[in-house]
Amino acid sequence: MRRLPTLVTALVTALAATAATAGDTLELNPLTVTGTRTPRLLKDTPVQTRVITATDISRSDATNIEDLLQQEIPGIEFTYSMNQQTHMNFGGYGGQGILFLVDGERPAGETMDDVDFSRLTMNNVERVEIVRGASSAIYGSSAAGGVVNIITRRLDRPFRLVADGRIGRHLDRRVNMSVATHRGRTANTLSATYSGIKNYDVKNGPSPETRVISTIYGNRTWNFADRVTVAIAKGLEVSARAGYYFKEITRVHDVPERYRDYSGGLSGQWNMSGADELRVSYSFDQYDKSDFRRATRRDIRTYSNVQNTFRALYSHTFGGGDVFTAGADYCHDYLLNARTDRGDHRQNNVDAFVQYDLRRSRAWEAVATLRYDHFSDGSLNRLTPRVSVRYRPVKGLDLRAGYGMGFRAPTLKEKYYDFDMAGIWIVRGNPLLKPESSHNVNISADYTRRNWNVTASAYYNHVNDRISTGLPYTLPGEGSQLYLSYINLRGYSIAGADVTVQAVWNGGFSAKASYAFTHERTARDRGGNRADNRYLPSRPHALTLRGGWTHSFGTNYTLGVELSGRWLSAVSNNEYRDYYDITAGTVRVRYPGYTIWKLATTHTIGKRVKVTLTADNLLNYRPRYYYLNAPLTDGISLRAGVSLTID
Repeated sequence: MRRLPTLVTALVTALAATAATAGDTLELNPLTVTGTRTPRLLKDTPVQTRVITATDISRSDATNIEDLLQQEIPGIEFTYSMNQQTHMNFGGYGGQGILFLVDGERPAGETMDDVDFSRLTMNNVERVEIVRGASSAIYGSSAAGGVVNIITRRLDRPFRLVADGRIGRHLDRRVNMSVATHRGRTANTLSATYSGIKNYDVKNGPSPETRVISTIYGNRTWNFADRVTVAIAKGLEVSARAGYYFKEITRVHDVPERYRDYSGGLSGQWNMSGADELRVSYSFDQYDKSDFRRATRRDIRTYSNVQNTFRALYSHTFGGGDVFTAGADYCHDYLLNARTDRGDHRQNNVDAFVQYDLRRSRAWEAVATLRYDHFSDGSLNRLTPRVSVRYRPVKGLDLRAGYGMGFRAPTLKEKYYDFDMAGIWIVRGNPLLKPESSHNVNISADYTRRNWNVTASAYYNHVNDRISTGLPYTLPGEGSQLYLSYINLRGYSIAGADVTVQAVWNGGFSAKASYAFTHERTARDRGGNRADNRYLPSRPHALTLRGGWTHSFGTNYTLGVELSGRWLSAVSNNEYRDYYDITAGTVRVRYPGYTIWKLATTHTIGKRVKVTLTADNLLNYRPRYYYLNAPLTDGISLRAGVSLTID
């Protein structure tokens, strides 16, 4: 561990020295919308934003957002929660503290406090924008830790067909297809994805400290999306979209679990003048869970979350470049759950926000935002501010600083849940939960010169009334029956820093290195008891590395070679020896550090065919014990894929 800072420093120095003599130019100016809700060049936005480009997505060969983020972003880890549901830890924030969006719209539903990541596929995605830190002033509840916005591709040519397939170990397969047309004033994009992997067994060492996993459950998923855009007149455009998602997991042969999502929406964008723009939209999203009983052929729905959202956003650009933005949203949230105290619950969320983007010169820019939210269930009201500043003292160097207040309203599930968790304990909601609130400060520096870029940032989050589950307890007269209630915690904070260095060189060479440090201060309940994370805490150190080479051999063949890897340090967590029998007590479980490396080659034949051959987990890493929070790799995995593009 002591050598890690030296290694990073040496790498930064070597890349910078080499880049100073290279001739290629590093392109770092994509358009972003997430940080301010108005389009800005990445280098100009006052809000620090990370963009994963279409090139990065293609290079990663990711199926969904989970695959992509853990390859591209240090400090993020996906593990299992109970019953092998995927849980994300992103710099101390879980799935409820990071807001995921698709083209600015939030998906409904969650599973064990996380969005269903497998429904967020990378098929037909143009870029992914990531804003770290409190963004509640722009996006409301659940954006206390940041925002991940998936931006889909829009066609700029008459026709495009892309189809690809991939197969790997454990019958890991994926098929993507997208068809896009653009004729006259009408554009249409249809995309479809099928993916799946079968169940497989893993082996554990002797005498584990807590319960282990012996079978990794697979799944099969279908995902369809269609979008039609019509330019009605100059400056006036309307869009309609529809989507369907299906996933099945077989943990019990006779009763597989099924997950479905139905989505749709309408939106309009009107450029009223060169200075004024109005956007309005309606979004529908319904996420369902059911148990399919094979014997009777009955599909019994146990959960449904439905959101109907109306949105309006107006912006005006002044002559000097300042921008005023105002917006309002109305969301009707409906939850049907056989495991809540009365079956179904509803609430309305109304919000409004104003933002002023002050552009005094090319060197100085500041953005201030103020938002008001009202939730009908419990009559919760909240004002949330945010301020961000960018200063460019010299060409290529941008300094940013910001303060934001974050908040998260308790969900209907957290208020009213009442169900038996696999015979372990009964999870109970708490109608008296307070909303989470947080204070976030961040600073960053970004320097680009010709073909290399260095970005460094630091942040601090202090969270009040963090929503979590407390310690198990029993009730008088109910024997050994255990209960687990949602509570508010105090004294939780997260501090961290990260640095990224990337460069390109003549001859098709490129490299990128990112390091992240995260420190969590343990929260405590109202009685002062330490509240250990029921999920895996953040690993203090994380590193991602990538090096690539691309070369064209004539006009009909291009070879690409890329070596990438990620390293995460060790971490410890207090856990029950057997959560079916908590009288056995707790034990401090140490999860060792690990590294995963991937070698990928791409062979582009002509302009239409690309073959990809990948060896993942090159070092054949296997954890000794497959605890819930351990990485679930079981050795090296070989994959082969082919794609066809017709324009």
